[in-house]
Amino acid sequence: MRRVVITGAGTVNPLGQNLDQTLAAMKAGRCAIGPLDIPDLDRLSIKIGAQVTDWTPENHFEKGHLSLLDRHVQFALVSARQAMAQAGLSPDPERTAAIMGTGGGGLITSDEAYRAVYAEGKSRVHPFTVPRLMHSAAASHISMEMGLMGPTFSVSSACASSNHAIGLAVQMLRAGAADVALAGGSEAMLSFGGLKAWEGLRVMSPDACRPFSMGRNGMVQGEGAAVFVLEDREAALARGARVLAEICGVGMTSDASDIVMPNPEGASRALQRALSDAGWTAESVDHINAHGTATTANDRCEAEALRRVFGPRAAEIPVTSTKSLHGHLIGAAGAVELIGCLLALQDGLIPPTAGFLAPDPDCAVDLVTGTARQGRFDRVLSSGFAFGGLNAVLALARA
Repeated sequence: MRRVVITGAGTVNPLGQNLDQTLAAMKAGRCAIGPLDIPDLDRLSIKIGAQVTDWTPENHFEKGHLSLLDRHVQFALVSARQAMAQAGLSPDPERTAAIMGTGGGGLITSDEAYRAVYAEGKSRVHPFTVPRLMHSAAASHISMEMGLMGPTFSVSSACASSNHAIGLAVQMLRAGAADVALAGGSEAMLSFGGLKAWEGLRVMSPDACRPFSMGRNGMVQGEGAAVFVLEDREAALARGARVLAEICGVGMTSDASDIVMPNPEGASRALQRALSDAGWTAESVDHINAHGTATTANDRCEAEALRRVFGPRAAEIPVTSTKSLHGHLIGAAGAVELIGCLLALQDGLIPPTAGFLAPDPDCAVDLVTGTARQGRFDRVLSSGFAFGGLNAVLALARA
């Protein structure tokens, strides 16, 4: 069976508009969460988030092309360009896939259309509203811009979307359905309508994201994208490519229990399946990049899942949640968090978890806080646990 490696990475997110900026921010533990700047902010109860600031679409796209692109697609396209440039690859178009994850698709486009029709009383919306808002738009535009004619589609499984997308890409490459894949996730939900909907769930924090900490009071929304070039390890080495990491295992499960409340049984099965797929033991894992949303239910459920899989070692394996730095990117969360895994594997640095106040006895994990933790980390797990009980875990190893 083919071994799948990452040879290119690109990103636009609140920490930076490329890979180097993002890695530097993660090393420094810089938090990008702050006051939001969006229309009708005064009507929102939650006024903080992690925005991509100083984003000028005209620097990346021609004016005519922009009329087709929702904000989340802009992030995805720029990220894909960066990833392909780093990979230095000219793949066979018919053997290259584009698989993207998103939870909300073109939510800003939807918000603008509803505002025009309902609030402003207009009788028509932009003619490209449907192709802008559809969940498959990012994958389609990546495919069209780069001439990719292999399997192309989007995955939507809420907060596990990009982990599912990357996991499916790995499985397709292993099976020979494609030779190369661009895979990742993209999201842009920071609009009045999007945030008002999340407010209704009462899971949003008004002040900070504090995963696994006493005093935490909810998640904080972010936006952005990350895209990776995946290819067969032998082919990558043969062409002299720099390998960033190997994706050794994928675990996917469903809780099949509740639409919003997580279940440690489903999460633990996903973790175990990723280990089994990689051929690893629980004792061999050096670091876990947690889902870590900073909601009471998720953090305690995730800590329990880790205890079930790793036993007493669950309190000894270094854990971080970079959502405390860049916010919860929903469908793009796992993709941007994968960059934190690359930092640990390549540079021996685990990004710190911001906002920590005090240990929660119900979350007995070795949480990395304050500053980045240095060491040698050869095998890491990256978790994505979503509403609807949809779980996807990736196992990555040092190249």
